[in-house]
Amino acid sequence: MSKPYQIRLGGYGPPTTSFSRSIKLIGNRLENQFGTDVDIKYIYNIMDLGYKADDILWLTEHGFLTISYQSSSYLTDQVPELGFVDLPFLFKNNHHARNCMDGELGAYLSQKTEERINYKILGYFENGFRHISNRLRTIQTPNDFKNMKIRVLPSEFQAKTFSLLGATPMRMDLTEAINGVIDGTLDAQENPFANTVTYGVHNHHKYHTISNHFYISRSIMCNRTTYYSWPEELKIAMSEAVHEAVLWQREQAEQEVIDSRKAIEAAGCEIVELTTTQQELFTQATKSQYDEARDLFGSKMFNLAKET
Repeated sequence: MSKPYQIRLGGYGPPTTSFSRSIKLIGNRLENQFGTDVDIKYIYNIMDLGYKADDILWLTEHGFLTISYQSSSYLTDQVPELGFVDLPFLFKNNHHARNCMDGELGAYLSQKTEERINYKILGYFENGFRHISNRLRTIQTPNDFKNMKIRVLPSEFQAKTFSLLGATPMRMDLTEAINGVIDGTLDAQENPFANTVTYGVHNHHKYHTISNHFYISRSIMCNRTTYYSWPEELKIAMSEAVHEAVLWQREQAEQEVIDSRKAIEAAGCEIVELTTTQQELFTQATKSQYDEARDLFGSKMFNLAKET
């Protein structure tokens, strides 16, 4: 290649997370293949520089970052179709979710995203199944949510889910949410266990419920203008590097679930696993969301999300 191509890879977590290590894996592979023809820089956690987590969206769209990741829920205001994968209890397990996000459903969502934002979607990391933590009481039924303020991602389907469960959803950026957990103005939050531990929530929330209510992916976004300025060999190499990183990150995520659960237990917290009967109470309380989604989106994405 005729010149060094600058590639800035960014995220919003410590260097030790599976996401940070995955973008390092991408950079390493490109450097191994292209040497001095690429100039790789890492900004593992933009929050360390005073940005909010959701600032990563415009930083990438406008080319300040070349590649980054963010939970797809953060894009639902601009790409309403992404709200479909915020439906509660949509995916049965990791295998089901991964097949959908790597298959036709993910391709459709990528297309819709690229139609509206200056991104090239390269794939989807696994944020995984989310669980509830709170500072007030054990949660085993929807009634236990009454008058509880819970942080949600910027997604109407997610907010409506917790309204139906009886909670008061609070749409907050990650930075605000962490502060709310620490000062007690926020009663509850929902996240994969790994995130709960990474952000220190388990040091403030005693009560944890394994609810598996949402499965969230993190879109891997590349500035589209930059992407299409690259020679074909770099585009192909980037695609291969991201594919390898996604597979690796998902393996790491499975271990993080185990390790983070141990950390929560070691902190003296309570972890409740819902029975099948209790889980059904949550499913029934939120099922009206599916009718709303069919009215909004039709049947196409439902068909693409069927378990195979």
